[in-house]
Amino acid sequence: MNAPDAPVRLRYEVDLSYQVNAGGADFIFNVQAARTPRQQVLWESLTTTQFVPLNEYCDAQSGGRFLRLHAHPGELVLRYAALLDIQHHRQHPADVPEIPIASLPGPVLPFLYPSRYCESDKLNAFAMQQFGTLPQGYLRVQAICDWVQRNVRFESGSSSGTTGACDTLAQGRGVCRDCAHLMIALCRAVNIPARFTTGLDFGADPALGPTDFHAYVEAYLGGRWYMFDPSGTAIPMGFVRLTSGRDAADSAYASIFGDVAPFAMALGIRAESGVDGVLREPYRTPDALSTTDV
Repeated sequence: MNAPDAPVRLRYEVDLSYQVNAGGADFIFNVQAARTPRQQVLWESLTTTQFVPLNEYCDAQSGGRFLRLHAHPGELVLRYAALLDIQHHRQHPADVPEIPIASLPGPVLPFLYPSRYCESDKLNAFAMQQFGTLPQGYLRVQAICDWVQRNVRFESGSSSGTTGACDTLAQGRGVCRDCAHLMIALCRAVNIPARFTTGLDFGADPALGPTDFHAYVEAYLGGRWYMFDPSGTAIPMGFVRLTSGRDAADSAYASIFGDVAPFAMALGIRAESGVDGVLREPYRTPDALSTTDV
């Protein structure tokens, strides 16, 4: 393992605006930075323009922080900001093995199975043909990630909320969510646990649009969850972990129950100087990176 770097310090901000219509509506937000041993929230602020009770639930497995509220008719704006230090676990890729199924921890097992958007059972024959004979380990997962980057064109607006991994494979285009679903399905099809994780698209080309939420992949290898970005549009070292799940159905940044019209969304993320006054920008690295082992 490489010597540990000093933490990367990031500031993350989000504004979400909605018009709530007659009868009010319930919201479940998942926009707060997860707290893990390697992602330390130094400071955070959360406000809403409506004075309503805010109920938070933290999922022990994903670290996701689910914020529930009932909004009254009218405008609702949620604002969140956080400053955090991320201390990445780094490993040489060749030193990260796959874990035999018989030795996997119990909480990891659900991420071997097909799910709504990751139909690994339907892709088993294809995945085994493409990747089944590759040497096992981190480099095999990286090969799957690279294959998705080469074969799925990133195209905004090219998919919908019902697009699954099989659709993306057939169409050859999609957004970060679709690339993540396809990579996850291919990993599971060759017996590698993989999960859908949300963050922000740090380092994405401004030509792709304003800063947005980002979907990436974590695969369980060598006793922890390692990050992969099959869309290839962002810099994994700059990902602020929000939550993870089997696929996008478990990991929406906002779930809305009621008659609501979204108004606007504005996100921002930037590196800031650490406690020593040094600014450390996230960068691309060939090392295997992880920010959590659960």
